[in-house]
Amino acid sequence: MPITEILENNARKYGSEIALVEINPEVREDRRVTWKEYELIERGASEEFRREITWSVFNEKANRCARLLMSRGIRKGDKVAILMMNCLEWLPLYFGILKTGALVVPMNYRYSADEIQYCADLADVDAMFFGPEFIGRVEESIDKMPRVKLLFYVGDNCPTFAENYLHLASNQPSDAPKVPLTDEDDAAIYFSSGTTGFPKAILHNHESLMHACKTEQKHHGQTHKDVFLCIPPLYHTGAKMHWFGSFLMGGKAVLLKGVKPLTIIKTAAEEKCSIVWLLVPWAQDILDAIDRGEINLDDYDLSAWRLMHIGAQPVPRSLIKRWKERFPNHQYDTNYGLSESIGPGCVHLGVENIDKVGAIGIPGYGWQARIIDEQGNDVPQGEVGELAVKGPGVMTCYYKDEKATAEVLHDGWLWTGDMAMRDEEGFIYLVDRKKDVIITGGENLYPVQIEDFLRAHNDIKDVAVIGLPHPRLGEIAAAIIELKPGATTTEEDIDKFCQALPRYKRPRRIIFADVPRNPTGKIEKPKLREIYGAKQLVAEQVER
Repeated sequence: MPITEILENNARKYGSEIALVEINPEVREDRRVTWKEYELIERGASEEFRREITWSVFNEKANRCARLLMSRGIRKGDKVAILMMNCLEWLPLYFGILKTGALVVPMNYRYSADEIQYCADLADVDAMFFGPEFIGRVEESIDKMPRVKLLFYVGDNCPTFAENYLHLASNQPSDAPKVPLTDEDDAAIYFSSGTTGFPKAILHNHESLMHACKTEQKHHGQTHKDVFLCIPPLYHTGAKMHWFGSFLMGGKAVLLKGVKPLTIIKTAAEEKCSIVWLLVPWAQDILDAIDRGEINLDDYDLSAWRLMHIGAQPVPRSLIKRWKERFPNHQYDTNYGLSESIGPGCVHLGVENIDKVGAIGIPGYGWQARIIDEQGNDVPQGEVGELAVKGPGVMTCYYKDEKATAEVLHDGWLWTGDMAMRDEEGFIYLVDRKKDVIITGGENLYPVQIEDFLRAHNDIKDVAVIGLPHPRLGEIAAAIIELKPGATTTEEDIDKFCQALPRYKRPRRIIFADVPRNPTGKIEKPKLREIYGAKQLVAEQVER
């Protein structure tokens, strides 16, 4: 069934119960409230902002969103983007768009104005919701997005080039629109990128979204009483698809806008959270804060917390060992997935397999997995090959890109581009990536984008950006820079030049050296990773 029916069912069964909570620990008491009907609850030093809605209000808000869009000409098959930070409005908009039969298009909140325009054009976006943080970027993109006919602003002080969504939606009917939906209907477009750094539009249908709900609930046994703490950005498949397991059962979710260790622990205790999904850096920060004495676990009632799971990047065995020492009663799981496989869960470790930490696990509920060679044949157990997965959550295609689709979809199998091996017990281990994408703190960095930026520097002859191991972030971006003869540019000069890049894209290490290329002109990045990865490892060992 279409995923929108879950919301309708939850509103009928649990209408008066709390569905979503937003907590923003950085907001001062003088912040203006976005939705006037929500209460500002002051806590501690009056610096926490808390809002909540019931399942009934959640559904009504989604219906009002759908009614407004349809009144303005949005129809089944149209595309509507969301460009917003995590907030209480995000998910009602998501489901409101789906209820019209239109496709929801979540956008990365780190996108520059050019990237917003590029993705809107790629996905044929007809309308867009955006929040206060994006006024400048959206205004800069307007003239480059002629197809986007509707711009709805979600917040106070609506800019003149957009319409005030909150005001318009409040005057719409709250009953559900009668738009027939099937499992085969297109539902969402998410964005990914290849090694070139140019995003691909990933098309999923309602069956994909529904299967994500079932997979997550089967893996982690969510019940109606579970409370899910959601910290990662909702535009990403990972955060939403993990929440989908609780959504399926009508469980409460807490949207936390903050990643400080004390904030996470305090929220988990006060909201009685039972399931918390973390990225490796956050888990490490929590443990480090405990070790430094900044957090005393005895001060917090964490008895409801039963499951900590991690995704988005490889998980060090040492981290889980430390975690279990501090939280011996926690279940643990890790999850592997791609946006092309509707996020995490196509492979997962399983809470019963903590002795296999280091593996990404076994095929998830309803999924199959193979390790294949370049011809698509299975490789022998223990040998390295490309991981391929198959299941109801595999994307329909790369939208408007038949060539790219044909490269990764083969008879229903998704060739992931990740190199892996399987042990004698059937557990899968990632070995390396075919792609040069760098995963730092759970976010993807695309080397070509950074390289193209750096090549604009007058003193740079050649540059290669690679990922180097990092104990907290998983990887960091390192720029190997070959200067022009006679150039005297320093590391400080490069750092200053890179201030024009978003912070997360700036190289963490600058290395002045020759950039090796093979006879066909391609940069030999495996050689660079071998050289500088080994050097970094030696340096870390000496430091210890």
